[in-house]
Amino acid sequence: MAPPSFPARAVAALFVERQHLRRPREHALGGARLERFAADAGGIQLDSINVLDRAHYLTVWSRFGVYDRAALDRLIYRRHALYEYWAHAACLIAAEHLPMWRRAMLDYQVRHTGWRRYLKKNAAVMTAVEEAIRERGPLANADFEHKRRGASKGWWNWKPAMHALHHLWMTGRLLIDSRVHFQKRYDLAERIVPQLASLEVPSAAEFRRWHIRQALHAMGAATDADLRMYLTFPRASVMARRETLAALLASGDVVEVAVDGSPVRWLALAEDLPALATASRRRRIAEGTTLLSPFDSLLWHRERVSRLFGFDYRIEVYTPGPKRTHGYYSLPIYHDGMLIGRLDAKAHRPERRLEVRSVHFERWVANGGAPEGAWHDHGVEIEPALAGTAQAVASLAAFTGADRITLARVTPTALKAPVARALRAAEIPAGAATGAAALE
Repeated sequence: MAPPSFPARAVAALFVERQHLRRPREHALGGARLERFAADAGGIQLDSINVLDRAHYLTVWSRFGVYDRAALDRLIYRRHALYEYWAHAACLIAAEHLPMWRRAMLDYQVRHTGWRRYLKKNAAVMTAVEEAIRERGPLANADFEHKRRGASKGWWNWKPAMHALHHLWMTGRLLIDSRVHFQKRYDLAERIVPQLASLEVPSAAEFRRWHIRQALHAMGAATDADLRMYLTFPRASVMARRETLAALLASGDVVEVAVDGSPVRWLALAEDLPALATASRRRRIAEGTTLLSPFDSLLWHRERVSRLFGFDYRIEVYTPGPKRTHGYYSLPIYHDGMLIGRLDAKAHRPERRLEVRSVHFERWVANGGAPEGAWHDHGVEIEPALAGTAQAVASLAAFTGADRITLARVTPTALKAPVARALRAAEIPAGAATGAAALE
């Protein structure tokens, strides 16, 4: 029997729905919506770069618009709607997923054998760090600072206490209690989750099945490569992944599907076939405009983004300045389910100014075409796209506390004047802490 077939636009439509981008910035942030987003996407990535704001703050803004960061912090660190752990990279994971990730925590010590030498040499440090937290309460790495003769900076020169904190966190003996200036404060896991010891922990095989199911849920449908690159932690062996997928296919939980124009195997949850069918009939896969963090879960697998959206994206933070094409911290511009360009911006907080250093629209946007090899069966209407982009920039300005916006380069240059007009006409979201952001 031939597998069920769907157009690529159905996959893209369900993907953006699961990423909570069907109507971006339409709903206000609330605890239930935040938890649902984190559970559907599989995680909200954390990153320390602060050109505009930390990655998780930006990712939540992309979905919910302007909100109070303190309220989000309370949801995470006081109500424990989310917990910090490793999923794609360092992420915020939904509370409902904690029992599943508990399996990864317990397995970390036996799986990551590179720690053996450190653990053998620094057993006393591990004990001392854990006991210090037990006696003194939540502590940060800085609370264990000491000078070491000949110490050099760098990832592989972490001091022993930092290694201990990381290992105790990854193995679930500590959890993140809070962050102060983005610095993690660790506490005993049982103090943060008193019921931790009584959680029903899945077997390793059950966890692998859940891990694949979660990635498929987040993406709607995926190739084998997509599955490897979405939730990248913990890495399973090729054999274990094959065996787990075979078991899910044999049970009927996962099914093969055909995606029009694609020669490779696609997989989907059997329970998602009706959702894919509905998505294929949707006239527009999404409505609305927002800007995405470079660490947004929609972008976790760059090749998938290129395949579905015709958008080649990479972070240029680590690229030398003269070799950058789109800027240090360019944000993809998401409009009506399409990725139409990228915007490089910087928040100048003392000046209350949002600097838009450059805006690069895709070549097909200006001429009303569509990208090659993607789901798009129509071009973009330029005026609504520019108005939506401007409104998203105005919202970002309000979120970063800016009351002025400066615009530099726009590519193609013919769009600079229309972009400037759109920015002048953009409205600041209701409830923003600042007044109207003026374009200079």
